[in-house]
Order: sequence, then structure tokens, then C-alpha cells
Amino acid sequence: MRNSQVEISQIQHSPLQPLSYRSVQINDAFWSPRVQIVLNQTIPYQYEQCEETGRLEAFKLNWKPGMDKQPHFFWDSDVAKWLEAASYSLGLQADPELDQLVDNVIDLIVSAQQPDGYLNTYFTVVEPEKRWLDLRDGHELYCAGHLIEAAVAHYEATGKRKLLDAMIRYVDHIDSLFGDEPGKKRGYCGHEEIELALVKLYRLTGEERFLRLSTFFINERGQTPNYYDLEAAERGTPNLFDEHNGRVGIHDVKIHTQSHLPVREQTEAVGHAVRAMYLYAGMADLAAENGDASLTEACQRLWHNVTAKRMYVTGGVGTSSHNEGFTRDYDLPNESAYCETCAAIGLMLWGHRMLALDCNARYSDTIERALYNGIISGMSLDGKAFFYDNPLASNGDKHRKEWFGCSCCPPNIARLLTSLGSYIYSSDNRTAAVHLYVQSEGSFTLQSGEVSLRQETNYPWDSAVKLTVGTASDISFALKLRIPGWCPQARIFVNGTEWPAEEWQLVNGYAVIDRVWSDSDVIHLDLAMPIRRAYSHPNVHANAGRVALTRGPLVYCIEQTDHEADVAVIGLPGDAKLQSRHDASLLGGVTVLEGSAVAMEQGDWQDDLYRSEPPAWRNEPFTAIPYYAWDNREDGSMRVWILEA
Repeated sequence: MRNSQVEISQIQHSPLQPLSYRSVQINDAFWSPRVQIVLNQTIPYQYEQCEETGRLEAFKLNWKPGMDKQPHFFWDSDVAKWLEAASYSLGLQADPELDQLVDNVIDLIVSAQQPDGYLNTYFTVVEPEKRWLDLRDGHELYCAGHLIEAAVAHYEATGKRKLLDAMIRYVDHIDSLFGDEPGKKRGYCGHEEIELALVKLYRLTGEERFLRLSTFFINERGQTPNYYDLEAAERGTPNLFDEHNGRVGIHDVKIHTQSHLPVREQTEAVGHAVRAMYLYAGMADLAAENGDASLTEACQRLWHNVTAKRMYVTGGVGTSSHNEGFTRDYDLPNESAYCETCAAIGLMLWGHRMLALDCNARYSDTIERALYNGIISGMSLDGKAFFYDNPLASNGDKHRKEWFGCSCCPPNIARLLTSLGSYIYSSDNRTAAVHLYVQSEGSFTLQSGEVSLRQETNYPWDSAVKLTVGTASDISFALKLRIPGWCPQARIFVNGTEWPAEEWQLVNGYAVIDRVWSDSDVIHLDLAMPIRRAYSHPNVHANAGRVALTRGPLVYCIEQTDHEADVAVIGLPGDAKLQSRHDASLLGGVTVLEGSAVAMEQGDWQDDLYRSEPPAWRNEPFTAIPYYAWDNREDGSMRVWILEA
């Protein structure tokens, strides 16, 4: 086995690199409280849940048949994502107590590693004889991927190598088993994740074998003969886990796992939404690392299919609870919408990687849409309750839960918010790009010198953004500022003078100002932020005759607690005048939309089920709140798509 003490690489890998979250200091009225809640409340709470449910105990390898809390085959990934979030936390702020706790968890994980490098609690103590026999459903490579991500995050935050070295030993074990060389398994995981994790490990270490292994997993997926048919024939059984048969059905398992075609031939997003998003993120990573135009083209086709035909207005993806995933174009029901929190996070991960291939607002607009709506809706305002799925309509029976049997979403949102700084800025040799408007300061290393950008803003409530350049001497570089797709008009001022639009250009949705900058130069960006009505494509039958409301990056909804009439029968006239008002005392401080709507009269219908005349309408005061904040007050119904009266 190779020596795990590989050197850590400092090389650059693609033209546009995101700033590390450690190079960005967030001091934002909207985001800082959320990040602090994760640091102070969510991470300790989730550790307790991992402890109470047996997820941590599983790494002691002391479970025996008949004992409670049998390890599950995906438990390791929950602990890994918690560990990744905790590592990002240590990268943001010193915390000796958390540092020691993380070290203890790492000691526990490493103690479970087998002499050959293998590390999986379920297949070590529950069914050790079935190791690597069911890649389709066993989640071994999926769990390995999340452990790799945690190891990279922990090393980058602390410089400690214990988990990193253990995971390099594990990857070396995996590499000895899988590949296209004679005698190796030509398999790949049913739940993608390891592909993007291996690229992270490669970028950290510069070890080409990690990149080659990721490339193998991507290239082999969907080839003929299909590996899942081969492993089933070898086992003599369809799979190891019977509960999957009832939910998915063997006939569509290849679509469920995106293994129905080689990845470069896929044109539609199909199957399990989280698996698809992680696969496409890995494909985008490899497109950048390998300069693979065919993978880039496949990613672009799939991105268009998702965002033009299969994505909710909230940035949620995945229609059906049956397969936790996609169905068909324009099939976007509201009350039964699945929209798993992990899937929206996966869409953001994929979009972030697409930005490295092409600095285009089509990607950053979608990142913003998912982040402000379909992702943070997945966590309560106190950071201790979570949505697994995020419907766009509810009759009052949908509520966040403290934990789940399959609890992938809670630690996933924790690791995203603790690493939020890495999504705000990118750079190449002479470009600084601003993708998200968050009060923060980013530090850039450009070819011509060191530069800082300090953002001041009350986004998403306010349209004004101020950026101040920091530099030791005059420096020439191009500043790219995203002009959001929802913004009908943007104005830019440099040092108090309006910069004519014909001089700052608009390239792929980014205003580009290329000039010599001096220390303390100030850019003011004014993004018009009107209340806007959104309408669905006519083929989205669930939204026929309905309208959604947006303001800036936020999608709004109506909740029963704000209305006398049932929200299901509230209609918004086409000429209704709505105003925005910030309420600092509501839901942690939100801007609400208010005005006058109408509601169907129900009182005089008595016991009539049908009549020949339509219901009468009456006036109804109207209040809409940001979608992310719903289900944080009294129980009641909710609607994003409202009747247009």
C-alpha cells in the first residue's frame, strides 16, 4: 500500500477559482446570524443526535446481532457531514472545546479502519461477508466520499493529518479494487458522491491517482454491459436490501442511478435527484480538470433540462417521493413536491462548479435562487428542526422534524452554511468576480498583486451594494459584478460617478469593469428590486391560472396565520397593488408583501356541493412572507402559487 504521507499541492486547476471560505469574512445582517446559529446551536445539536441514535457508537464496532441501534449502511455519511461542518466551523473561529470533540470523533472513526484500509461500520460488523457485493444499493463508496470530503475540510481548517491519512489509505484500498485494469471491478456507486470527493482530494494533494479513479467512475457509469446487472448475476439475487425493491422497482433502477446511458450521452435529468446532482457536479469537476469538452457539453445539456423544464421556482428539484427524484418535463406539482433539501444543495454544488467552467449568470442566478429559497427553507430559524422535503403548498400537516432515520439533510445544510464564504467570490489571474451579494470582505491574489473587496449591503432586503477596493498600490484588474436575472435595471457608480453601461459591458450576465484600481476606490451598485409576478410555462399544469410573487432573490408564500380566509381560496387580482414593508420583529426580521386580495365566499353554500353559478368574491387583506421562513409560527396552510383572480 502506498505511503499515505503525500505532499499537499498548491497548484491551480482551472481558470476561475472560488475563494476559500477562509479568505472571506462574512459580516452580514442576513447570513451572519444563520451561520452563528449553525456554529452555536446546530452543530452541537446534531452531534447529540448522532450520539443518541448510535451513529457514533457504531464506529466502536461492538454491535452484535440482537442488540439495539444496528448500524445502517448510510450512517457513516451522516457523521462525516457533521464532521465536515464542524471542521468548517474551526476554520471560521477558534473553539478549543469543539476542536477536541472533533479530534475525539476522528480517533473513533480511524479506530474502525481495517488493516487493509477498508472503513465502513455496516459492512464491518453487520454483514462483513457482503463487502463490495452491492455497489448499487450498499452506499459504501457514497459513505467513503463523504468521509473524504470531511478529511479534506479538516486538514484545510486545522492542518491535522490523522483523518486525511486514514482516508488516503482507504482510497488506496478502493483504487486497488476498482478500475479498468485486468482483475479489477468495473463498478461504480449507486449513489454518486465519491467522484467529486476524489477531485477534492486530488486538488489538495496533487496525486494523479485520485483524479484517475474519479475519471474511471464517471466514464464507466452506464457502459454496456451494465455493472449492476453483472453484480446481480454474480450474487444470484437482485440486491441486498429488499426495501429498495418496493420503492424503486428493479425495472427502472438504471434510471434511478443515472446508469441507463454513458454520462456523455445523457440529455435529461432522471432518477434520484440528489444522486443526479452529485454526479453532474463530479462531471463538471472532471470537465475542468481534464479539459474534457464532451463532459462540459453534457453538463450544459443537463443544466438546461433541469433549469428550463424540471426545476421549481424555489430552486428545488425532484418531483416525486416515490423515487425522491425526477419524473418528466414540466411535472411540477406543489403540495406533493419532493424538493429534498439535499437536492437543492446538490444543485448549488453543481452550479458552483459550472461557474468554474464559464462565468455565466445562468449558474449564479440559480445558485442564488436555490440558496435563498429551497435550501434555507430546510432548517428552522432556531437551527434545530429540518425539512427533508420542501413542498410549495401545504394543508397544515407538514412540519420540520428534529431528526430523521435517514438524516442526510440536517448535516448537509450545516456544512453548506459553514462554508458559505466560498460561494461569494471567484478569481483568475486578473479577474475578481462577485457572484453573491453578501456583506463580507474577500482577499484575492491576482497576477499583479494582492487585492481585497469589501461589500456593504443589506441584501436581500435592500438593492444597494457598496464595494470598496483595498490594495497597497494601483493595480489593473477586471471586476465582474453579477447583474441578477430578476433585476430590470442596474446602475453602477465608480467613485461617485455613474459608469455608463456601454463602458462596463455586460458579458454573460456580469458587468465587467476593467481598469486601474486604487486603494479605497468605491463602487456603488444599485439593483432595482421591484415586487414581481412569476408565471409558469403553460405545460406546468399545476400552476395554470396561478401566480407566484418574488422580490429580489426571494420567492414569497402566503400562510394561514396571516389570513382569515383559507389560503387555498385567496385570489390575487391582476391589478392588485402590493407594497413591501420590512418588519424587524417578524420571523427574525423579514420584508413582507402587503396589499388587498380577494377570497371566495363559502358561507352561503351550506350543504351544496355543486351550483350553476360561481362563488362570489370578497375583499381580503393580503400578506406574503419569504418562502424560506414558512412553518416557523402557528400550524396552518401555505401556498406559493396563488390563484390569479
